[in-house]
Amino acid sequence: MRDAYHEELDTIGDGLVDMARLVGSAIGRATTAILDADLKLAESVIAADEKVDDLQRDLEGRAIALLARQQPVATDLRIVVTSLRMSADLERSGDLAQHVAKLARLRFPDTAVPHDLHATILEMGQLAQRLMAKAAEVIITKDVDLALQLEHDDDAMDLLHRALFQHLMDDRWKHGIETAVDVTLLGRYYERFADHAVSVAKRVVYLVTGEHADEIASQDTVNTVEGA
Repeated sequence: MRDAYHEELDTIGDGLVDMARLVGSAIGRATTAILDADLKLAESVIAADEKVDDLQRDLEGRAIALLARQQPVATDLRIVVTSLRMSADLERSGDLAQHVAKLARLRFPDTAVPHDLHATILEMGQLAQRLMAKAAEVIITKDVDLALQLEHDDDAMDLLHRALFQHLMDDRWKHGIETAVDVTLLGRYYERFADHAVSVAKRVVYLVTGEHADEIASQDTVNTVEGA
């Protein structure tokens, strides 16, 4: 009975990894669609989000069934509850990738991104994909150090987001209000996607240690100061 129980717990973890990989792929493909004005690719990203939603519903069903049947406590309870929260982060990440694809579809056959911002949006898309790949690795390995590193990695996304806004506020902006709105939304989608990847990693820290990532970071800072 206990073996079957822990197999069910493992299945929940596997579902989270599948979700992370799907949404990571989705943001990469959506980025290509928005930059290349690729309608077929945009449509495929939009349609594929249903698979992410299905995985979340399945994971929630399994988790709730475990709570009802097994009444887990301590670490097992943390696994179930934290997994539910991670699935919500990942489902929202899929929605954000879908938003990028829908913007590509809306502006087809034109592109929503002016040529002078292609490199920035490409970099944001690639970084978002890398962050989610690392979040998937954290789910698999339960590596607390790697999980804590994600927040530092996210600093690069924040810098790109600020650079995007500086470009929009430049007096030399010549692409009009509609394009400015499109680019503003895109920047927000990528920034929020990265935030969700970081949130997933932080939840793994809590799952493993029972402490929140911010608490551990504060302790490390104190230890560093005291050891100086």
